Amino acid sequence: MRRLVMGSLRILFWLLIFTVLFNRLGPMAASSPGNFCVCLDPGHPSENNDGFKLTNGLSETSLNWEIALLLKQRLESDGIKVVMTKKAEKEFVTNRHRAEIANSAGASLFLRLHADEGDSTGFTVYYPSRRGNWHAVEGPSAEVLASSKRVAALFHRAFAASLSGQLKDNGLRGEEGTFIGGKQGALTGSIFSEVPTLLVEMIFLTSRRDAEWIKQDSNKRAMVQAIAAGVHAILSSDHS
Repeated sequence: MRRLVMGSLRILFWLLIFTVLFNRLGPMAASSPGNFCVCLDPGHPSENNDGFKLTNGLSETSLNWEIALLLKQRLESDGIKVVMTKKAEKEFVTNRHRAEIANSAGASLFLRLHADEGDSTGFTVYYPSRRGNWHAVEGPSAEVLASSKRVAALFHRAFAASLSGQLKDNGLRGEEGTFIGGKQGALTGSIFSEVPTLLVEMIFLTSRRDAEWIKQDSNKRAMVQAIAAGVHAILSSDHS
């Protein structure tokens, strides 16, 4: 009888220990990086541009893809789930379908990588600040507009700080300031996005200084580090 009682007490003891540990670890698991999903979108080829043209020795499609692969590796090493919108560098994916991939993944962030052209230099972060219209389809929703504005501000602050002194910061801007966004009100990918979205123009390809800067492997790593810092700023805010 005594042996039976002692056995029951041991079972109760271990059940108590398990319950305490479960209750303590439960909230930690809920806020772990693994529950944060980034849909990583290396820009082009799409219906707007194939991105294959060489400018200062760089192809935008190739640069976007190279940085995306390095970033995917970095984020996954940090325990963050990553979904890609393309399986290969030259795979054609429409901007609408890119957004649909992010939506299907239930992404915490739809992160789009591009390189700009023009008379300027440095990086720019864009987000949808108003609803756009694409062939009578309007979007994104008010909720996505608000969440995109919030994550873009968090991202830009950390991203710019990481690249301080290396590239010019052109600031945080609404997508109506882009060529396509100026016509539609927002970029096509944002119009169809159901999750927070932002777009990073990493450099100006037409700037020789920018092009020579990002050709260096150490600076590619600096760009990846800066983008990852932006992602972690969002993640930390979500779980603070």
